[in-house]
Amino acid sequence: MTTALKESYGTIIDLLLQTNKVNRQQVEHAVRIQAKLTSFRPLLKILKDLKFVTDQDVKDTLSKTSAPIRIGDLLTELGYLSPEDLEAACRLQKEDENREKLGRILVRHNFIDEQAFIEVLSIQMGYPIIEPALNNIDKKMCSKVPRASMISHGFIPLRSEDGMVRVAFADPLDQEALQVAKRYLGAGIVPIIAQERSIKKTLDQLSEKSAGQPLTLGTSTIVGTVNAIILAAVKNNASDIHIEPLQDRLQVRFREDGVLSHFQEYPKEIIPALSSRIKIMCQADIAEKRRHQGGRILFAYDEGELDLRVSFFVTIHGEKIVLRLLNRKQELFDLQAIGLAPRMLSRFLEDAVYQPSGVLLVTGPTGSGKTSTVYSCIHTLKNPQVSIITAEEPVEYVIEGIAQCSIDPKIDLTFEETLRHIVRQDPDVIVIGEIRDTYSAEVAVQAALTGHKVLSTFHTDDSIGGLVRLLNMDIAPFLVSSTVVSVLAQRLLRRVCPTCAVDTSPTPIQLQRLRCNSVDLQGAQFKKGRGCRACKQTGYRGRVGVFELLVLDEQVRNAILDKKTSYEIRAISINHSGLVTLFEDGLVKAAAGITTLDEVLRCLPIFNPPRPLLELRRLSGV
Repeated sequence: MTTALKESYGTIIDLLLQTNKVNRQQVEHAVRIQAKLTSFRPLLKILKDLKFVTDQDVKDTLSKTSAPIRIGDLLTELGYLSPEDLEAACRLQKEDENREKLGRILVRHNFIDEQAFIEVLSIQMGYPIIEPALNNIDKKMCSKVPRASMISHGFIPLRSEDGMVRVAFADPLDQEALQVAKRYLGAGIVPIIAQERSIKKTLDQLSEKSAGQPLTLGTSTIVGTVNAIILAAVKNNASDIHIEPLQDRLQVRFREDGVLSHFQEYPKEIIPALSSRIKIMCQADIAEKRRHQGGRILFAYDEGELDLRVSFFVTIHGEKIVLRLLNRKQELFDLQAIGLAPRMLSRFLEDAVYQPSGVLLVTGPTGSGKTSTVYSCIHTLKNPQVSIITAEEPVEYVIEGIAQCSIDPKIDLTFEETLRHIVRQDPDVIVIGEIRDTYSAEVAVQAALTGHKVLSTFHTDDSIGGLVRLLNMDIAPFLVSSTVVSVLAQRLLRRVCPTCAVDTSPTPIQLQRLRCNSVDLQGAQFKKGRGCRACKQTGYRGRVGVFELLVLDEQVRNAILDKKTSYEIRAISINHSGLVTLFEDGLVKAAAGITTLDEVLRCLPIFNPPRPLLELRRLSGV
């Protein structure tokens, strides 16, 4: 029986059948669907699409099996490789004189992204994955091993626990690398998988740090004070630092989870020296105290490097300084994990992200997570066959394999200059950091007309506002209707702290502001945080995205061509295009206990009374 199943369905599906994760009728149904498809789609992916099986089911099944599964078969069945690509890679392996491992061939010849490969390797061998960085390695343990040995054999020690040393390997099956690690660190080695380039990058940073001077801390000097403020902001996961001169003191506040909170106060005598120190760090004019200025700081510290955008604003008590922290993080949110409701996510992928051309706009105010969403889209689109090029100010996420340009007006590297050259680079996907004027809007539209996919951000209140603002930039209505495929508006609301969350009910005043009654909210489970040490007594910890997706179908395009008002376009979108507004999406998340009604009322615009909760849940697919 087992052999027949393997021949018919593949190793993984055979195991899923044996463990009763799926039944034969479900598999046969998926086979019939596969037979009708015009292009190849792995049977396992079809089972997932039909929701007969989940990723967790697959991981659990593979982790419990003792039967060896070849990495090539695993990659093919999981949908990372087509059977043709696997055959091509196997041919290259046979032709290789050194008989290089299949995994290295797949990565080196761009059959698969390295990160995706090590994720599958982790499933196959049961080893965890880690992204090595200065903050999660044992520097003393690293000093026991010659740097040349770690680089040549692709490993780095992480930490020691219970007499066992956790070591990150680029290839945990490399016996020579394991022996070298054991020679210097002892026999008790626990292998963990990491990308080879991440290991090398961390070793390079460790080498540079050991050669440099230690970071000055403490408040006995101005240098130490500035460093202490920045590091405290990093520790508190702040997005902005506000340094504000008052009449009798200097006030420092951090923006945490979108809300300003008090950090510390300093004597007013420190203001001139502190301002000068920050100007030196960002190469601004120290002598100029009467005009507003801006700059950029690359701040190196023990755990990595921080990019800070600095703004000096002249006030009656001195210069107010705001530093925006852009932690040059490598991690990206998966598009399926940013908070889009199931139906909204499905529509966003099919009608916007996977469309071969057109303009995709992500709108919202500053700090609403637009850039993170755009890069989640890039992460979804990125593969070795696609050319992606960006123009940003600044580059917030550094992504391997895409061409990123950071705008620098000081050397005349402007948006206009960059956008003029960007279309000559033969891109498939163009990312414009922000549409800020008529020129950048025209470039986006013209690029979409010539068959490119364009992703960009826009500062507008909601999705309809994105269309209206394009029209106000003198972009012809027929161009807007024919090139824009989707507008995704978003906000970030604070999450209820899970540690101190308690059930609550809406007050009469809240119901009045919500423009609904208790019957409309039937089935809701509202929560709020009482306040605890984990959330610093705020009742909130972390943030969640709230979204409004406008897909330009035929009726919306006709409304634009007819120059309808924003109110009329919104009504058409709600009644005929399945639009769920920002406020309604926030209400659904509040009713699920994820955020609070106070957050919904504080952050989200209300244009119309919301529809009943049961209808909103149906439209959202939750």
